Amino acid sequence: MLFNSIEFVLFFALVTLLYYSFNLEKRIWLLLIASCYFYLFFKPIYILILGVTIIIDYFAGILIENAKGKKRLNYLIISILVNVSFLVFFKYFDFASENLENAFQLFGIDRKVPRMNRFIDDFIMPIGLSFHTFQAMSYTIEVYRGNQKAERKFHVYALYVMFYPQLVAGPIERPQNVLPQFHTYFKYDFENIKAGLMQMMWGFFKKVVIADRLVMFVDFAYNQPNQHNGLTLLIATFFFTFQIYCDFSGYSDIALGAAKVMGYDLMQNFNMPYISKSISEFWRRWHISLSTWFRDYLYIPLGGNRVNFVRNCLNVFVVFTVSGLWHGAKWTYVIWGSLHGVYLIAALIRDKYLLRRQSQSSNASNAFDILVTFVLVMLSWVFFRANSLSDAVLILQRITEMSFSDSIITNLGRFEMIFCLILILILLLKEYYLPKINTKNTTSFIALFLVFVIVNYLFGVFNQSQFIYFQF
Repeated sequence: MLFNSIEFVLFFALVTLLYYSFNLEKRIWLLLIASCYFYLFFKPIYILILGVTIIIDYFAGILIENAKGKKRLNYLIISILVNVSFLVFFKYFDFASENLENAFQLFGIDRKVPRMNRFIDDFIMPIGLSFHTFQAMSYTIEVYRGNQKAERKFHVYALYVMFYPQLVAGPIERPQNVLPQFHTYFKYDFENIKAGLMQMMWGFFKKVVIADRLVMFVDFAYNQPNQHNGLTLLIATFFFTFQIYCDFSGYSDIALGAAKVMGYDLMQNFNMPYISKSISEFWRRWHISLSTWFRDYLYIPLGGNRVNFVRNCLNVFVVFTVSGLWHGAKWTYVIWGSLHGVYLIAALIRDKYLLRRQSQSSNASNAFDILVTFVLVMLSWVFFRANSLSDAVLILQRITEMSFSDSIITNLGRFEMIFCLILILILLLKEYYLPKINTKNTTSFIALFLVFVIVNYLFGVFNQSQFIYFQF
């Protein structure tokens, strides 16, 4: 079920009304059943994968807590291996097979390698697999570390993995934040409801009004880059930079808002990433739940920055390469992640050997740092969005060879292009100067809520566009 659909609006309204009419125990069952129904809208058979991993991780958590010595680690390893095996099989099996087949051809060996899409015609990866797999692994890891008690109530743990607002695209929650809330009875609080609904409205605005409008020009340029000049591709890349932000952060706003209406607080996933003054700051502001996951469960266990300089640089590169692979089984994603790793390593080398950054800087230097960081991030998005490596190289080549005498080749009218730029400006002004909308005054809330409904209806692009991160 897509958030940007009338089905979800009706689903959300019904579930929320029932939620506030039930006691705590019935609420958990309601949300669990509702979450199952929500997930069944995509590809029903894949709920069995969720069921298997939930059962295994539920018992693994209890076994880890009760065991002593090496047994605790063995149970954790079993749990992680099961989760990772599902992820590898469904997400990376075809990727590995394709590359193995290409390697055979390189040596003149004509041999076909089994692939999922050769056995199953309509094969698609289980939606949100990477997200709920990482959330499940964080539970058993935290139990192993002694930071979280094993959850004894099976339906509560199942809801931790399947909670519908963040089931398919995060944020990737930690058990310490969410599980205690599922044991709490939240009374009806109109302030929470107002704040949650307003955050949802802003999320819908970012998705259907901005992202789904920008995508029309982005797809037009990126799907046939050989037919477009550098200026057109540069504008498409600029638009994609905001499309992916509005699409993904819009989902997060709807997820956080829906949870807030019921009293639950999910972690913030975005914090104005495009005003970052460095790549490291960008990753403290972008997809926060994933970047902190990799920090806590991969970067620090590898040694983090507690090792020598060369090893630290290697750790950074490994983490971001794996992060790229997490996003998708394509070399474009791997290069996108590796490129961010190179950016960060370059900054480490600069700070260590060339020039240490000053703690105090002027407005002009801050603006310059923001601009440089934005350009680096924007250019890296070329690999993320391009349909192939050859397309990415072509796009970057044409952008670097661009002449501003080029005319913009577009499928949008001049007014539509200007409207897109105005929407981006509205986005930046709102998120910078008004990160949270004040909903204390009920009359103002109602008026603003209705304005959002009307604006989203009149200017939204309702083509049932799936959220970009659903594929991950």
